Amino acid sequence: MEVNNDLDRDIPVLDWESHLAERTKFMRSSAIRELLKITQDPEIISFAGGLPAPDVFPIREVEEACTFVVREMGKKALQYSATEGYGPLKEFLADSMHKYGVPALPENVLLTNGSQQALDLIGRIFIDPGRFILTGRPTYLGAIQAWQAYQARFHTMRVDEKGMVVDEIEHAYEKAVQDSGRPPAFLYVLPNFHNPAGTTLPLERRIKLAEVATKLDIAVVEDDPYGQLRYEGEDIPPICTLIPERTIYLGTFSKTMAPGLRLGWIVAPESLMRRLIQAKQGCDLHTGTLVQYIANDICQRGILKPHIKKIRRVYKKRRDTMLDALAEFWPAECHWTDPEGGLFLWANVPESIDTNTFLREKALLEKVAYVPGINFYPNADGGNTAMRLNFSYAKPDVIVEGIKRLGIALKKELAGK
Repeated sequence: MEVNNDLDRDIPVLDWESHLAERTKFMRSSAIRELLKITQDPEIISFAGGLPAPDVFPIREVEEACTFVVREMGKKALQYSATEGYGPLKEFLADSMHKYGVPALPENVLLTNGSQQALDLIGRIFIDPGRFILTGRPTYLGAIQAWQAYQARFHTMRVDEKGMVVDEIEHAYEKAVQDSGRPPAFLYVLPNFHNPAGTTLPLERRIKLAEVATKLDIAVVEDDPYGQLRYEGEDIPPICTLIPERTIYLGTFSKTMAPGLRLGWIVAPESLMRRLIQAKQGCDLHTGTLVQYIANDICQRGILKPHIKKIRRVYKKRRDTMLDALAEFWPAECHWTDPEGGLFLWANVPESIDTNTFLREKALLEKVAYVPGINFYPNADGGNTAMRLNFSYAKPDVIVEGIKRLGIALKKELAGK
């Protein structure tokens, strides 16, 4: 058959936007992902991404695990597998979470492609267009982005130096009911080393949150990606130990092993697990088998625990370095959180400085990047004088130089006001 390859003819161009689903209008690009494109410039000192330090990745251990898994279990590791996840790894996770009081059984654990997929699965099964979610202000940008795609709306509670102000939950709940005619889908909280605020919710607030959630009959999503990265103080019982019957608990290997593995997990009541599994089956069938086998080998050989101890030592030094540099180089009018763990601290500057404008017009010219605070406010109703600073990625001497550059630029900006 002869094909007409007349390149001169007019070919209609499809208007793709007019063919897309309505919900795409609510999708937003991640400010962090966009900033990461800019920070590929090697001259820029980046405090923007939530990046673990590549110099502490367990490269040799992962290489050994890959070799062992492919050699000894290659036929299984390269095959499709169950949606729920690899049994031995689920058993390891359930046992390890018992240390923190998380009442997990292997059958209550679902392996996911990072905890970001866990947030998306929760959105799939809970959020109808226009339904409200209760969370703090500020809150994790990735959660906002995941749930905006399902056309969620947000009512928020303040986050102070101790984390979410739980006394405001009932008022936010009532506003959600008043505005939508139905209860909120759930309450989202990051109790340990909050992203972006760096705060830790004290036990008394966790108890109050559990009491209020029970009173209001609302589900709680407890996001805990940083819980094992504590540098000082004592571990505090997770919220799911107080109300396991109404809590969905999220964890990840991204901060303790390597983010490139894209391996996280959900712990949920048995009655909810079936729906989460159905949602995941429609999304990707299952998390990568090979990745699960590799992570399991590292865990079962006892490598993860000493590796986490190493990470804690490195990150504690970098946190202390950033705190000391802030005290030395930044204007006295600025203040910041002093996190007990995690990857971030939250800095506030005088009201005369808008951190979004300052980033574009001053900080990037000084070859320093951070995430402006407004990106962490679901309703864009705050954060104009705040910024999130990551201390895990850069080495101490780079941290000092970057904070010094920001400090000089801030002082010049204040002097010119």
